Parts: sequence; structure tokens; C-alpha cells
Amino acid sequence: MYSNIANGVAVAFQWQNLLWAFVGTALGIVIGAIPGLTATMGVALLVPMTFSMSPVAGLIMLSGIYCGAIYGGSISAILLRTPGTPASICTTYDGYPMTKQGRVKEALGVSIVASAFGGLLSAVSLLLFSPMLARFALDFGPFEYFALCVFGMAIITSIAEEEPIKGIASGIFGLMIATIGADPSTGNPRYWFNSIYLFSGLNLVPVLIGLFAIPEVFNLVFHRGEKVTYVGKVTGRLLPPIKELLSKTGALIQASIIGIIVGIIPAIGPELAPFIAYDQAKRTSKHPEKFGTGIIDGIIASEASNNAVTGSSLVPTLTLGVPGSGVAAVFLGGLTIHGLQPGPLLFDRHPDLVYGLMVGFFIVNIFMLILGLSGTRVFSSIIKLPGSITATFILLFSILGSYALRNTMFDVWTMLVFGLLGYLIQEYNFLPGPIVLGLVLGPLMEDNLVRSLIIAKGSLLPFVTRPITVVFLLLSVGMVAWSIIKMRNHQEAAAG
Repeated sequence: MYSNIANGVAVAFQWQNLLWAFVGTALGIVIGAIPGLTATMGVALLVPMTFSMSPVAGLIMLSGIYCGAIYGGSISAILLRTPGTPASICTTYDGYPMTKQGRVKEALGVSIVASAFGGLLSAVSLLLFSPMLARFALDFGPFEYFALCVFGMAIITSIAEEEPIKGIASGIFGLMIATIGADPSTGNPRYWFNSIYLFSGLNLVPVLIGLFAIPEVFNLVFHRGEKVTYVGKVTGRLLPPIKELLSKTGALIQASIIGIIVGIIPAIGPELAPFIAYDQAKRTSKHPEKFGTGIIDGIIASEASNNAVTGSSLVPTLTLGVPGSGVAAVFLGGLTIHGLQPGPLLFDRHPDLVYGLMVGFFIVNIFMLILGLSGTRVFSSIIKLPGSITATFILLFSILGSYALRNTMFDVWTMLVFGLLGYLIQEYNFLPGPIVLGLVLGPLMEDNLVRSLIIAKGSLLPFVTRPITVVFLLLSVGMVAWSIIKMRNHQEAAAG
């Protein structure tokens, strides 16, 4: 193994591979920062560039786009309350309040440090623990997937603990719109209104952009001429004091481990990990009431976890041939195009390529850290623009990002409709995050529930006898009960 790692280092540090790692990371950051241009889209669009490259150079470049895009989503999330990718939704909860307080440089600095930490830890897991993690991924069947989705939805009660009823209502609405499209078991269309665009369901990206970006456009227009921060000039330092940053090591490790575990579970992707990590960070914090008001712990939880998914999501892809995320599925296609067959034999037949890619993940995250820290000054200058100009750019990129998905105006209209809905949601203190989470988990939850019942011939007994399933369901019940108790305590304290 150590000789393979040494060969991987020699391959990854060839000048052309270093160049493509840098180019891919820079492109990924730009793609991720533009709402609508997700990591999956970025990797898919640039796969043809790799046809003329060596396989290892092409895959390292694609990994740079992947990592860079996941981090890049935090830039617009922090500056504009518009997550560039679905994985950056939780970053808006504390990143944007820090921007409004004039602490934009600190928010961006913490974001890139947490992103690089999570990415590097996931690279370690990919390099050293791939076989072991792959065996863990094999323990997940439809029963475990369904229980994990239930656990993901239960997190809503913690995120919206001030008004859990509105949070639950938002999550249920997300699950409802997730039923639009073909039934996963029969293929019959549901709620499609004879529109071919709705036959496959609502696309996540236009909904995400509409719920988060368009309400901010309304806010900026209504505050015409004001800066995004509303508090004057940008102040503060790039990073917190070293002592404070070191005190967050435990939070960084906790969020990264959550991201690694979620990443190795096939088909989940990076969207769920930040919600779980944010919830756990809030529960274990000495100051949970500060979450959502501009605390760096919230950014750490979101960014360390979603970037930790990047490396671990390639574990089942490389070892089992089963993609761990949407981007990993594109990676799978990239491997096949270059004549490589993912699976256990890949490690024996092409060790230089596999270990070169794994070492390349370390290089990509180092480049991401350098580019993120050096670009903070440029990124933060965006908030110095007048609100009307900023609103114009947000709306322009929102339209372009929505249209680019399928080259149809239907997605643009979807984005605008959910934009109006998002503005109304904001006015009445409902939460857009649970809606997106419901839309992400809804199809996965329904599909695995149907498969579970078919396997069990209608019996519910496996749901309470399979260990992983029982653990997730018990955690879900405990989380909801804890939130209800806490809400009642708040009500009694307010009444007293």
C-alpha cells in the first residue's frame, strides 16, 4: 500500500497534473459561486475537456471542479443569502448575518478554512480507509435509506426550534411537491397537469434559486441604493484569533466525520450532511441560541461537512462502481470513457491512476485553500455595490442558472414562481431550507419505502429489527421529542 501511495505522489506531482488541478479548482470555485451552476453541472459540462488528457490528469481536474464548486457555493451564500449549490443552504443561516454585521471577511475566511479541513480529512479517508468504508456502505439497503431520510426530515424540528410547527409545515410542503412526476413504483404520472416538463418532477435547482435568491432581490430593490450589509463599510479580520480557531478543532472534526459518513452512503450526496452537522453543532454548543445570528460554528458545521462528502463519495464509486453522489456518477462516466472499469480490480490493474487521483485530492484542497484565502478581498468587494446593481446581477445569474439546466423557459418560470413563494415565506417567518430538504429527500424516501415493503411483503417488522434502521428511527423520535419539550419550556418561560 505504501509503495502505491509513493507512486501516487510521484504521479500527482507531475507538472501537468498540478496545472490541471489548479485550473479545475479555480473553475469549480467560479461555477459554485454562480447560483444554478451546481457541482454536478460543472463536472458534467467539462468532462469533454478530459478526452484529450491522460486519465489521471482529467480525473484530477474533475476532482478540482467538484471540490471547488462545493466550496464556491458558500461565497454567494455568505454574501447574498443565495446558496450557489444546494450543499450551501445551511451556510446562509450564519454566513449572511455575519455579512450584515460587516464581518464578511471573517465569514469567508472561516468558510474556506472549514472547507479545506473537511476536504483534506475526506482525502485521508479516501486514501487510507477506502476498503473499510466501502464495506460499511454495503450495509445500507432500502430499509436503512428510508430510516436515514426520516432522520433527515426530523432535523427540521431542531433547525426551526423557535417555531417548529412552521418548520414542520415547510418540510411537509417540500415532501408534497416532491410527489410531482412519475410514481417510482408504477411509473404513472402524478400532478403533472399534462406538462412534459413536470413528468419527471420539479427540478431542484430552480426551486432552490427561487426560494433563496429572488426574495433577496426583492429586499435589495425595496432598500434601493443601500449596501448589502446595511451597516456601513466592511470591518474585521480575515480569520478569528489563532487561539479561537484552534478551539474549534473539535467542531471541525465532528462536522467532517458526519460528512464522510454521509458521503460513503450511495446516492445521498452532499445536501443532507450540512443539515445533520448543523443540528449536531447546535446541540453540542454551549451557546445554541446564537446559531442563526452570525456564529462561526454554524459556518464550520456546514462547510466542513459538505466538503467532507467530496472525497468519501468517491469511495463506493472507485471500490464498488456505485456512485455516492450526483457528481460521483459523472466521475463514473468519466472513468468509463477513459476505458476504466470501477470496482475492486481497478486498484490492482491501475494503481498509479487510483492513488494519483487520491493524492490529487490533497493537492486540490490545498489549491482551494490558497485561492479562497487570496480571493477573499475580491469576493467581499461585491457587497460594496449599490443594492439595485447587486439585485440586477442576482436576477441575471438566477435566470441564466435556471435556463442552463434544460435550455427551457419552464425552469425559469418555476424559479420565478418559487421566488414569489419564497418572499411570502420570508414575510410570514416560514423557512425555505426545510422545503428544499423535503424536495431532496422526498423521492429517495418514497422509493426506498416502496422497495422495503416489496422486499418485506408488506411487513413492517424489518423496520424495527434491523440495527441501523432502528438507530435512525429512535434518533428521529428522540429529536422530535426533545424539540417539543424545549418548545414547551420556552412557552412556559415566556408565560411566566
